[in-house]
Amino acid sequence: MKRGKKYAEVAKLVDRAALYDTDEAIALVKKAAPAKFDETVEVHIRTGCDGRHADQQIRGAVVLPHGTGKTVRVLVFAKNAKADEATAAGADFVGAEELIPRIQNEGWLDFDVVVATPDMMGVVGRLGRVLGPKGLMPNPKAGTVTMDVAKAIADIKAGKIEYRLDKTNIIHVPIGKVSFTEEQLADNFQTLIGAVIKAKPSAVKGQFLKSVTIASTMGPGVRLNPAKLV
Repeated sequence: MKRGKKYAEVAKLVDRAALYDTDEAIALVKKAAPAKFDETVEVHIRTGCDGRHADQQIRGAVVLPHGTGKTVRVLVFAKNAKADEATAAGADFVGAEELIPRIQNEGWLDFDVVVATPDMMGVVGRLGRVLGPKGLMPNPKAGTVTMDVAKAIADIKAGKIEYRLDKTNIIHVPIGKVSFTEEQLADNFQTLIGAVIKAKPSAVKGQFLKSVTIASTMGPGVRLNPAKLV
């Protein structure tokens, strides 16, 4: 993959062979963000899990103390009083069966998170092929299948993020923007790492955190020392 001049310049700031402490890594990521826009700061955690086994799966959610810096659009599948509750709580879109053709046939996906009341999961299940691959399917473990839609919306708007293993057993999560202070990014990072370590499946033997890297959208990755995080 060819990189531009700006990337080549900032990449020199990072020692590829080094493992940094959290504070050093965050300072470097902010310094090495080359883009003119406010880049997202992401964490990539390579785990010792084998996601092919159900007892080694990781999926959960955590509210970052300083949010992600992104305005999150929430779609809620609910009816009657629960639909009214969702609207009052600030959901961007609320509906039921009538949304199925819009998503299935018209390709409407102008939302970032989907919440559903348990009684609506039969309806939402029909969208599995569309929402599943995009990671948008509501899930009880992530708190997005719930009767308490007001709390779910409040948490998501406040900076709740979901973490899960991808096919290569890596977790990719945003923890804020380059414009955040180092302290805000550090708080968010520690909250995320704490939640992931707590979610370690008991079936995983050996080293759990294989590697942890922080990077901005367009900047180079900065590797942390995983041994200092556990």
